[in-house]
Amino acid sequence: MQLIPIGYGNAVSAERLVAVVSPESAPIKRIIQDARDRGMLIDATYGRKTKSVLIMDSDHVVLSAVLPSSLAGRAGNASDDEDTDNIEE
Repeated sequence: MQLIPIGYGNAVSAERLVAVVSPESAPIKRIIQDARDRGMLIDATYGRKTKSVLIMDSDHVVLSAVLPSSLAGRAGNASDDEDTDNIEE
């Protein structure tokens, strides 16, 4: 199981991650509000401005204070590390 750091000591499973998006658009704001209403919202911003929204396959929505481009790079590095681990075996 590969974990992607999302800031401030928090991490999510790379295998469960569906999308990393910016919180600016109206549809994403609706997704956040719906998740909040259903009790499926995880706020990992520690009071800072939300810069990215992570959509998980478990229907959870995770808020992060790290830019989506940074998280995408971390996710890419996580899959690259996984590929190199398989080569070394």
